Amino acid sequence: MSGAAVDAQPEVASSQAKIIDGNAIAKEIRTSLSKSIEELHAQAPTFHPPHLVILQLGSSPASTTYIRMKLKAAEESGMTVQHIKVESDDESGEPKGTGVKKVLELVRHANADEKVSGILVQLPLEGAGKAEEKSVVDSVSVSKDVDGFHPENIGLLTSRISEPYFTPCTPAGVIKLIESTGFDLAGSSAVVLGRSDIVGTPVCALLRKKDATVTQCHSRTKNLEDIVRSADVVIAAIGQAEFVRGEWLKPGAIVIDVGTNYIPDASKKSGQRLVGDVHYESASKVASYITPVPGGVGPMTVAMLMHNTFEAAKRTWSTRRERKLVPLPLKMLEKVPSDIEIAVAQEPKLVATVAEEMGVQADELESYGRFKAKIELSVLDRLKDKLDGKYIVVAGITPTPLGEGKSTTTIGLAQALGAHLQKNAIACVRQPSQGPTFGVKGGAAGGGYSQVIPMTEFNLHLTGDIHAVAAANNLLAAAIDARMFHEFTQKDKALFDRLCPKKKGKRSFAKPMLARLKRLGIDKVDPEQLTEEEQSRFARLDIDPATITWNRVLDVNDRYLRAITVGQAPTEKGFTRQTAFDIAVASEVMAVLALSKDVADMRARLGRMVVASSKAGEPITAEDIGCAGAMAVLMKDAIKPTLMQTLEGTPVFVHAGPFANIAHGNSSIIADRIALKLAGIEKGDDASRSGYVITEAGFGADIGMEKFCNIKTRVSGLRPNAVVLVATIRALKMHGGGPAVTPGKPLDAVYTEEHLDLLEKGCANLGKHIENAKKFGLKVVVAINRFAHDTVPEMELVQKYALSVGADYAVPANHWARGGEGAVDLAEAVIKACEDESQFKFLYDLNLPLVQKMEIIAKEMYGADGVSLSPEAQAEVERYERQGYGGLPICMAKTALSLSDDPSKKGVPTGFTLPIRNVRLSAGASFVYPLVGDMSTMPGLTTRPGFYDIDLNPETGDIEGLF
Repeated sequence: MSGAAVDAQPEVASSQAKIIDGNAIAKEIRTSLSKSIEELHAQAPTFHPPHLVILQLGSSPASTTYIRMKLKAAEESGMTVQHIKVESDDESGEPKGTGVKKVLELVRHANADEKVSGILVQLPLEGAGKAEEKSVVDSVSVSKDVDGFHPENIGLLTSRISEPYFTPCTPAGVIKLIESTGFDLAGSSAVVLGRSDIVGTPVCALLRKKDATVTQCHSRTKNLEDIVRSADVVIAAIGQAEFVRGEWLKPGAIVIDVGTNYIPDASKKSGQRLVGDVHYESASKVASYITPVPGGVGPMTVAMLMHNTFEAAKRTWSTRRERKLVPLPLKMLEKVPSDIEIAVAQEPKLVATVAEEMGVQADELESYGRFKAKIELSVLDRLKDKLDGKYIVVAGITPTPLGEGKSTTTIGLAQALGAHLQKNAIACVRQPSQGPTFGVKGGAAGGGYSQVIPMTEFNLHLTGDIHAVAAANNLLAAAIDARMFHEFTQKDKALFDRLCPKKKGKRSFAKPMLARLKRLGIDKVDPEQLTEEEQSRFARLDIDPATITWNRVLDVNDRYLRAITVGQAPTEKGFTRQTAFDIAVASEVMAVLALSKDVADMRARLGRMVVASSKAGEPITAEDIGCAGAMAVLMKDAIKPTLMQTLEGTPVFVHAGPFANIAHGNSSIIADRIALKLAGIEKGDDASRSGYVITEAGFGADIGMEKFCNIKTRVSGLRPNAVVLVATIRALKMHGGGPAVTPGKPLDAVYTEEHLDLLEKGCANLGKHIENAKKFGLKVVVAINRFAHDTVPEMELVQKYALSVGADYAVPANHWARGGEGAVDLAEAVIKACEDESQFKFLYDLNLPLVQKMEIIAKEMYGADGVSLSPEAQAEVERYERQGYGGLPICMAKTALSLSDDPSKKGVPTGFTLPIRNVRLSAGASFVYPLVGDMSTMPGLTTRPGFYDIDLNPETGDIEGLF
């Protein structure tokens, strides 16, 4: 025998083997684990105690006993345990296989729950076959398989170049027991009796990794006694009571008895006694060390389960903190191609990959193809304890009709933060309307090398949210006209009978009818108990057609629907009225979608939308009409944000698309809330780890940013950290007196050549927007969006001016031509701006009268001397305040092309009074919108719309000509 082998020899037994006390060693392990958990939590407050889920099928007394031991061990180790017991098919009376299906579903949920460190399926599964047991064991995530039974863990155990996630508990306990004797396994001879996947085979693998020479035996092994007698270490896991005798052993051998067998014993109350696979009395006289049964391997199995669960918790915590984003590289050309050429040249990541990288779990994702998906709102419940990330709103100066690149800046900034500065960054943008897409303005996916992809899907149907908005809106419009028709053609009694027909001799109220009764002050739930007068009040809405504010919508620019007549068919019996179509994104349903906090809030908002007044002056709501619930059903998927990605693979939420002049022009509160949680950190974590959410506000800051601050943040309760104001040399030259900028016409030479005097005059518009942002207590970062013809002196002039009038930072940005790389300086300025706590404040108190709130906005935001209301507008204000809507915020509907009401007045107009020709109510969206000047809610098509260039390649199926 070699020298190494001699060194490895166990000591020769004297007369009695030393007992390896598994209980004592297991207790030491549990105490050590408890201390380690406490120490780690003290060092890292975001590390929480490990959580183990134990699943049991059936009521086996033996399983229940084992589980009780594990629960106690977990408590002593400083862990938490959830024991979930599922009735077997025999217990529940369910069809065969039902119990296994329930266990599989519980495993799936536990796999997805990041709070679960480890999953243990207690075997055997009562009533299940071997194949079913295997399917359940295999379904446990390998990263949570603390039992070590997953095939991948078993397979890795035998590998010489890699390690399993977890070592099976009993084999790991066996090795710990051997090592507790001080014996060196290297070069020793070990015999393992048993070849099960749970003990025998894994023990052999572990012994080999300790450089022992291993012989594995089983029931058919020949010359078994001789083989055992040659072993320095014997591990018995063969499942036969007292099978190994003392005379089989080599003197001084170490004996580890894994067996658990019951033999008759009349002296015991139970009539039986627990013994191992080794005849303890004879073996203990030959061996140097031996494990007792019970009290040997059993406690160690449970202890190693606790050890594995702790390791799983540490690994999960560490993995959760790792940055997972893998950016997509950009192949940029000096001459920037068209948007669509850039977009189709980039191969997006699968949306499931984007979701995983940002921390969305598989069961929180509803895929719509390979590259876009809906996010389930349940993610908010899972992340409710996280702190929010930093919140940045992107706005701009008063734009030219061509737009100044707010969407492009939003995406470029997200790419810079996420792909280049390794920050957790999520962009939140609105879904574009197909009206502008096929008209003049174009899409809203950004541009150049800062885009949302796939760009074609983004700018077209996407996941159908706008169609859902249109369907819900038009259902209500149809219901309004139908209700008026039926009231027009029926007497009160017949109307009531048709609204509450007898079914099997009994009448009942529908859910919205009960809501209407409550609003009327009628405290009755049985239709038969209403008096004739109450029946009439309930059934007859008595809508005044002149007060109807609800139009039909469609997502197309169609100028000929700005005024229409409905009801001209002879079947409508002469009941006609004047009405109109709006574009879908101007619908209050869209504003409701954007401002809803959850499904219940959306349902309530839809119900309280006011569509008209009765002839008595009472507001008529969608709930009164009776279709708010059906509208909510149409919107049930639209309320979920859509996940997409930028050209550089950073995540983007696309959700809602309310008009920025008629409505508040911001993406949804729900998308922002989910993004802020995903970008946030856990309590106690280092603040420098916080991520960033970049949300865009439509049009100039006097519209989009003002409404973001005074409307959206009031509803959401969220507080922005900073505003990015996008400015361009082109727009500032226009405000300095440059010629008109018109879509479809070439730019005047003044915009493509250096003109510092003109630029300096126009900077006043930027100064006004900086001043406005400061009134909300926001840090201001000016992004000077660079175009190809802008010169260095022009950029420096704007930068110097912005800083001189109060901007916290002013940074040139070239993200259109350089992607995220071109916005790194901007991103670093945003990071600095967000270091301090938000000092955000509102512009006005909601309790002020409506007209006074209008005046504050007009004076503070636009620089007007005041407001002037038409008689009609004044009457509407008085009516809304009388109806109880005076406490709502104001959503000014005015041109985006000037700080004033006149689009031709550029720069910073003064000496004007803001004319308000009418005032409308969006009770569901919870704002009042004054109409300033002539505002259209249905755009028209130009002589040469964009659809001329859009086509489908018949050979490849690719979209061509879209931007």
